[in-house]
Amino acid sequence: MTRQVDGLDRQLMALVGEEGRLPLADMARKLGVSRPTVAARLRSLMEDGVLRVAGLVDMFRLSGITVALVGLTLDKYLLDEKIEQIAGLPEVNWAAVVTGRYDIIVEVATEDGMAGLYGFLTHSLEGVGGIQSSEMFVVMKARRKWTLPAPGMREAWSRGGPYRL
Repeated sequence: MTRQVDGLDRQLMALVGEEGRLPLADMARKLGVSRPTVAARLRSLMEDGVLRVAGLVDMFRLSGITVALVGLTLDKYLLDEKIEQIAGLPEVNWAAVVTGRYDIIVEVATEDGMAGLYGFLTHSLEGVGGIQSSEMFVVMKARRKWTLPAPGMREAWSRGGPYRL
């Protein structure tokens, strides 16, 4: 289900994206509205699943992290089913159905270097099934916005250790 957002919602989301730890009163002052308005809007955006406040990581500033993009071609055109399965894999940051030579493109991250990427192809993706071919592109350098670490990495980090297959 989608939700309509207005200009104030967009301004609030942009502000939270830049300064997520800013007190509500300061957000209200910057936006020219009351603190209760900011609190209600944030609560509504979060309850509707439009906004989630989280700590983001610049993966390329951490040593030992290997990131790759993987282009996947499916045996059958089961895009909805396969993207859900693939997006649920612990190494996956994001997955997208795309146009062009691939059906799905995935970003993966591992702390295990090439062995971790190989494990993703031979173990994790093998468990999904229905994949005709894959092509992996190791990211050597990137300029992008902050991101959440992949679920498996977040879980391992919450226990204090690196993520390993």
